[in-house]
Amino acid sequence: MFVTELESALDGTKFPANELQTTHKDRPLWVRYDLEKVAAALTKDDLSNRPADIWRWRELLPVPKNAKIITLNERITSLIKTESLGKDFGLSNVWIKDESTLPTGSFKSRGMSVAITMAAHFGVKRIALPTAGNAGGAAAAYARQADMKCLVFMPEDTPVANQYETLSYGASAFLVNGLINDCGKIAAAAREKLNCFNLSTLKEPYRIEGKKTMGLELAQQFGWTLPDVILYPTGGGTGLIGMWKAFKELRALGWLETDVMPRMVAVQSDGCCPIVDAFKSGERFARPFQNAKTIAWGIRVPAAIGDFMILEAINESHGTAIAVDEKMIDEWTKISSEKTGLSICPETAACVGALELLKNQNWIQPDDRVLIFNTASGQKYKDSKKVELPKINIHEEIDWEMIEASL
Repeated sequence: MFVTELESALDGTKFPANELQTTHKDRPLWVRYDLEKVAAALTKDDLSNRPADIWRWRELLPVPKNAKIITLNERITSLIKTESLGKDFGLSNVWIKDESTLPTGSFKSRGMSVAITMAAHFGVKRIALPTAGNAGGAAAAYARQADMKCLVFMPEDTPVANQYETLSYGASAFLVNGLINDCGKIAAAAREKLNCFNLSTLKEPYRIEGKKTMGLELAQQFGWTLPDVILYPTGGGTGLIGMWKAFKELRALGWLETDVMPRMVAVQSDGCCPIVDAFKSGERFARPFQNAKTIAWGIRVPAAIGDFMILEAINESHGTAIAVDEKMIDEWTKISSEKTGLSICPETAACVGALELLKNQNWIQPDDRVLIFNTASGQKYKDSKKVELPKINIHEEIDWEMIEASL
């Protein structure tokens, strides 16, 4: 294990890495590594002789050597050049990294594998989290592998397929008449009421380390170079933050064959764009977005506790944040699926819309190498068998006995 400490992303306060940690001043923690020792223990060539999964990066992950890994075989995902889609925008070098092929059908598998592994290592028996869709199913699947109890709270308009998926893995799931932030408050309360560890986005330091493997992986796939531009659908922001952390660690290791770092683009819908508003205003923190609404459920996050980390990554990379027209997401989903032959999710479709806008603004140049992540399978957003879940009214006292009885 090459972890040296945990560090507050807010003010740099240090915390021991050998204890279960959450947040500092309700803001996230970074995992820090002794990168000199990593470089001495691991070479780029070593990686090619290891299994093609996220655990080939073991030295850059926080899991102790003796810990049992909770895995569903998180294989390396495909990097696909999409000439047809790029041609529509006058671009010759557009790529898609397809996360839909991961075990639970989205990039959430990466983060949950590492987070649940660490939770199990520290003796956690119960977890709770909010979800807008894919995180709930992934948490439920990995919790089942770890023999943990899992509580999932989701907005009542969460896609039925995600509801069914969460139940199918044995989690206790509840519909909430509010947004994901309301669900997050209930998940936080479950820690005190039911002794559940809070696995909400960035409320613990390890999901981001799993998401970091997206950046490590694509660097190796691109021959230790990086794209010029990365467009990423941004809700809670762990994917974008994790990748930027990965790139900086790779640069510190001396593994990159280029000094050019990608310009990171946070893509949101104009129906929920707190990061875009904060970026335009030059603020460190984003203000909660009122009346958030978008069919791209994964980016319907009115307030993210990692907002300042997202904005730092954008600014350090000379990137940008952009809001696309909510009314066009359905159309972009259809077009991008037809052009690529992939099952494109609405969040990724928003990135296709951003690609068009940024090209028209000449922010993206014709010869730029552009990468878009397909963060989940579009099939998970289709209506399926109706599921009857118990409901929680945020305007009434929560029946914790009923919730505990479900575990």
